[in-house]
Amino acid sequence: MQRIITILLLVAIMFSATSPAEAQGRKQRVRGASSARWTTDKNGEEMLHITIQTIPAFQRKRDFKNYQRMVRAVKKVYPLALEAAKRMENLDEELAAMDRRKDRKEYTKNLEDALKEEITPMLWKMTRYEGKILLKLIDRETKHTAFAIIKDFRSGFTAGFYQMLAKMFGNNLKLEYDPKGEDEVLEQIVLYYKAGLLD
Repeated sequence: MQRIITILLLVAIMFSATSPAEAQGRKQRVRGASSARWTTDKNGEEMLHITIQTIPAFQRKRDFKNYQRMVRAVKKVYPLALEAAKRMENLDEELAAMDRRKDRKEYTKNLEDALKEEITPMLWKMTRYEGKILLKLIDRETKHTAFAIIKDFRSGFTAGFYQMLAKMFGNNLKLEYDPKGEDEVLEQIVLYYKAGLLD
């Protein structure tokens, strides 16, 4: 019964978020929908076509608890993955403006030290599971694994050192994001987050 109520609420939210006057014959964003577009039929009537994002149903309580755990992790670490992508883009621009290799190396070392100081307190408050989700989401947002990022901007030795540390704590900097495979549910949750449905 609770599942049916949730579905009805989602549909109600989607229909209240739009009006024909806003999107005459055009594509439109609708909360909770993977796509929405207006069309006109042969009688001149406007119709909104919505493809609703998949709503998971769970057979076992344990599956639902695992899903909730992933939702909590995404809410906590996805903003960090977005920030990582933004900083990486800025870093690319900064390094491109530097001619000497020595300057680039010094800049990335100083940045690494600043990031350690800023991020280390957050990482200590993170569970191993949240760390794993963060690594996957960094790959999603930057199109590079954390290992590849460290290797590109610092060195293979530094990347190897951090990989060894990550392995000691039960994680892996080489984790890749697979939205059509093992990370399909995670991708769904990220889309819900971006649509503002996890508030």
